[in-house]
Amino acid sequence: MKTTLTLLGLAAATALVAGCSTYDKGPYPPQPSKTPAYETTERFVLLDPGAQRSVTCAALHERTLPDGRLEVIAQIRNRENRRIEVQANCVFKDGNGFTTGDETPFQTVILTENATEQVTFTSMNALAKKYTIRVRQAR
Repeated sequence: MKTTLTLLGLAAATALVAGCSTYDKGPYPPQPSKTPAYETTERFVLLDPGAQRSVTCAALHERTLPDGRLEVIAQIRNRENRRIEVQANCVFKDGNGFTTGDETPFQTVILTENATEQVTFTSMNALAKKYTIRVRQAR
């Protein structure tokens, strides 16, 4: 009986010491993403596989308004022979590619078979120099 208690005590002490030996030595560098950071490099991105299969960007037009704000017009094209609904928004960025805090809400775009629709986005301030239009399937 005494031997059993001694062995249990020894096992508990070993477990405590072993638990302390897994000391986290952090900090760690960030892990690389499995997908490229397209939102930082591209002007038009598709956010899910359904949108990637069904939608393309036919054209982008940008202009600076007289008050310095940026206006962007995207022609979104349905690549399929069926009616689809997508949602699009625009994130406006400064000259270095960082967001200005100006992001439009997602708006629903209904695309009939093989149709092209124009969607217009306007920045709220004159800080915007770049942008990323993001499109996803409507749920």
